[in-house]
Amino acid sequence: MALPKQRHTRHRRDRARKQYDVELQNTATCPKCGARVITHRACKECGTYKGKEVIKKAAPKLKKVAA
Repeated sequence: MALPKQRHTRHRRDRARKQYDVELQNTATCPKCGARVITHRACKECGTYKGKEVIKKAAPKLKKVAA
């Protein structure tokens, strides 16, 4: 089985790991509800895309108050 002949330096190891850094998503604000939305996607909050409702969202259920 093959083994490395020499140890890699910390700089070389970290430089290779840099390829896996996460990039920030390109986001915009939803014109209807103002939530942050990934561009070219439907809004998760209100379900609209380009001003049209594409995902039907149910009205939030109200909690019953104990009397």
